[in-house]
Amino acid sequence: MDFLNAIVVLANFVIVPATAYGAQLALGALGVTLIYGILRFSNFAHGDTMAFGAMVTILVTWALQGAGVSLGPLPTALLALPIGIAATSLLLIGTDKVVYKFYRQQKAKPVIYVIASLGVMFIMNGLVRFIIGVDDQRFADGERFIISARNFRTLTGLDEGLAIRTSQGITVVVALICVILLFWFLNKTRTGKSMRAFSDNEDLALLSGINPEKVVLVTWIIVAALATTAGVLYGLDKSFKPFTYFQLLLPIFASAIVGGLGNPLGAIAGGFVIAFSEITVTYAFRRVVNHLVPESWEPEGLLQLLSTDYKFAVSFAILLIVLLFKPTGLFKGKSI
Repeated sequence: MDFLNAIVVLANFVIVPATAYGAQLALGALGVTLIYGILRFSNFAHGDTMAFGAMVTILVTWALQGAGVSLGPLPTALLALPIGIAATSLLLIGTDKVVYKFYRQQKAKPVIYVIASLGVMFIMNGLVRFIIGVDDQRFADGERFIISARNFRTLTGLDEGLAIRTSQGITVVVALICVILLFWFLNKTRTGKSMRAFSDNEDLALLSGINPEKVVLVTWIIVAALATTAGVLYGLDKSFKPFTYFQLLLPIFASAIVGGLGNPLGAIAGGFVIAFSEITVTYAFRRVVNHLVPESWEPEGLLQLLSTDYKFAVSFAILLIVLLFKPTGLFKGKSI
């Protein structure tokens, strides 16, 4: 029984949260890796793109809630998500027309794009803060738990309870659907194949008659969908605060680079590597160990390698190690 209790504690505080967080990072990293692979620059405005999409979704969610519209046990934000995606698509397409298209026509070096994306990042960040404010915003409704700790204990008779929040379950399901649709699109549709060809060899793709402006347009729309979905899922699971999405930029880039920048499959794997690393290294294992050892052997300390305040340092450390020893990432993406 003690072994089972230890497994339940581990699942409750490490496995389930890390799986949900990993799915959110994977969706964010997919957006970063698509921009790098197809448009060939590192988009530092991606975190604030997620914040913008989530903000629009929240505002629409509040309007729907005020009108008495709901999805019952599911969050109303799922109804508002398509509007958030549409608004973010318009923002990114507009930004590309106003900012990035000029540099693309000038054949500017990637570092110029990075500097431009930093400017876009600050503008987006200010816009989101101006519209919705700087405080935490909670917009989740419906059932809070798929299974609560109390119900789990009643069903199993164990001392420890396993709680799975609705937002965690929705995150995994929605992320899985997004990944399946993305890979189907990239591998089975004509436009998706054009995007892959453009990513592999731009000059050869242009000689083959592929329209570069269409590739760019579709890329931004897909990135908007992924960023908004990731931002909303993160906000439902935790809470929405604009500055948090700026901080998320590090683990998202770490996920993309660890997996292999420019490689969609690598972005997904990298997301889960970073998520499990962050949560495992900053979790206090004392409670787990107490179930596995005799009472006289129970540790006095927390058995925690790092405080949760340093979780982003874990992402940074993994990022540095990968850049030093395997710059192309786990799945052989493009070297940076």
